[in-house]
Amino acid sequence: MRHVLAGVMAGFLVAASAGAQNGLGKLDTSQPTGMTPEQIVTEMGKKESQFVKARDNYTFRQSVVMQTINDDNGKPDGEYRQVTDIGFDKDGKRNETVVFAPQNTMERVILDAYDLEDVAKRIPLVLTTEELPNYDVKYVGRQKVDELDTYVFDASPKNADFKHRFFEGRVWVDQKDLEIVMINGKNVPDDIKHGHFSIPFTTYYEQVDTVNWFPTYTRADGTVHFAASKDGPANDIHMRNTVKYTDYRRYRSSARIIYNGQDITNESKPEKQPQQSEPPRQ
Repeated sequence: MRHVLAGVMAGFLVAASAGAQNGLGKLDTSQPTGMTPEQIVTEMGKKESQFVKARDNYTFRQSVVMQTINDDNGKPDGEYRQVTDIGFDKDGKRNETVVFAPQNTMERVILDAYDLEDVAKRIPLVLTTEELPNYDVKYVGRQKVDELDTYVFDASPKNADFKHRFFEGRVWVDQKDLEIVMINGKNVPDDIKHGHFSIPFTTYYEQVDTVNWFPTYTRADGTVHFAASKDGPANDIHMRNTVKYTDYRRYRSSARIIYNGQDITNESKPEKQPQQSEPPRQ
């Protein structure tokens, strides 16, 4: 990205670290009982893999709000807003439909497709069984997240490059179900040459049915620092952003209907589509 933004979904990619501490209890560094940290990580990875596959069979609404903040008065001086329904076409293939997209009023930042990939690919659901070999995962302790008892781990990628970026940060895993309930970190590495940066983000998970825990809310409030370049002088841009994932609805059933030896399972219609009305202001 050009100097104006240099690749930031960064503002999107979240939170002042202090903000990430809301709802957290005191960290207990004692070892887990009944399972080793390695066993917990293995089970966590299995659950994440299950959720990734399950989420591919859900429709949902993705609401993105990105704002540049005037630090003189603390108010937004520009905003990008887009609401997209993630669903399926008549052939059952994944598609995206923009349902609300007012004019972008941000003047100090420019987004490109690379930045928006962070929304779809690099923020939701991390540390699956398939991804775990790419990480060093270290046990930190136990901690309350609101009313949940969790195990805490720090994850860092073994190898990362501009074509293969990975999550780096802290992960909270529910002690009972061994499912991730919150993550706080960033995507690495930063690509300074091409202006793609990330600042820490916090994503919260919720149980959307009786089984699956999906990401529902990502928040950011941070400053992106730009060095001087041929495109302009050094500059700091304060950004405040949120991403919400709502209206999860199961689209496909894993059940098969066999009639006279033929599979007549109909997966072409969702159980319930999200409402198409204009979303409320956030």
